[in-house]
Amino acid sequence: MNIHVNDELHHFAGPLTLFTLLNLLDLNPAGSALAVNQVIIPRDNWPAHLLEDGDQVLLFQAIAGG
Repeated sequence: MNIHVNDELHHFAGPLTLFTLLNLLDLNPAGSALAVNQVIIPRDNWPAHLLEDGDQVLLFQAIAGG
């Protein structure tokens, strides 16, 4: 299974959820938003949202500033 994360291609052995993807890539979900194929996925759905081969995942980090 091939998943693009922030325009970087990753290969995985089988089906996985957004939550599992974050753990496998050691990404901190705090202050983050995720979009799959340009659709924002609510945080409550991350543990159940199954990714499909070829999905495009974008991880957005909140940035403080002024």
